[in-house]
Amino acid sequence: MKDMRPAGRMWHLYKMGGLTPALTSMFDAQSAQQMAFIRSMLKEQRKDSLFEIPLHAMEIVVFDLETTGFSPYNGDEIISFGAVSVIGGEVQTQDTFYKMVNPKRKIPDEIIKLTGITNEMAGDAPDLIGVLSDFLEFVQQKILVAHAIGHDKSFLNSALWRTSKVSLSHRVLDIMMIAKWLMPKRKNLGLDSLLHAYDIPVTVRHHALEDALMTAQLWSRFMEEIRARDVDTLGDLYALLSHH
Repeated sequence: MKDMRPAGRMWHLYKMGGLTPALTSMFDAQSAQQMAFIRSMLKEQRKDSLFEIPLHAMEIVVFDLETTGFSPYNGDEIISFGAVSVIGGEVQTQDTFYKMVNPKRKIPDEIIKLTGITNEMAGDAPDLIGVLSDFLEFVQQKILVAHAIGHDKSFLNSALWRTSKVSLSHRVLDIMMIAKWLMPKRKNLGLDSLLHAYDIPVTVRHHALEDALMTAQLWSRFMEEIRARDVDTLGDLYALLSHH
């Protein structure tokens, strides 16, 4: 007798017709479509080596997340995504992404004060899987860059696994690690400190898109210094950063 409990039914449908019909049987059609899209995007990501790409032509997405706290595996959730495309060192200010997410939980008062995102605003926002799908459509196969990317990467991985049972496969670069390599004696590598050091105007901190735009300007300045050191490709840059 076939196991027709949810997991057993999904496995049976998967064997009969593949992933998408199986997902559709367990979720509404839109969520199933978004999940299938996320899975296909992540599967395609590592097929082409990016190491030989010249830095002056490299396409990246600088991004930032706002979250309800610091622990994605202990109940904290993403409440907004912000991102901007950059080609080489040129920030594409007309090519940006910003969306809030409904975290399905109360946002702590200190996070409301920090980000300006209220429970009412988040309550009207789309669910995580839809925004995650839109974000990956914006990113495509580009390299992801953020300041202190470990925080954002852990939240992305948690979101990808919970919604689609996949892990992030995009190549990533950390602005903080690049700053550490460029300025080995500098003690404070926080975003505010680096923005001040490079005379980049601070617009709105702890707004995902504004933080991404300011971080992209930092990347642009870093690119000038990196190329001045005869670092020509992504592979060269990874090799240098691996020692830091």
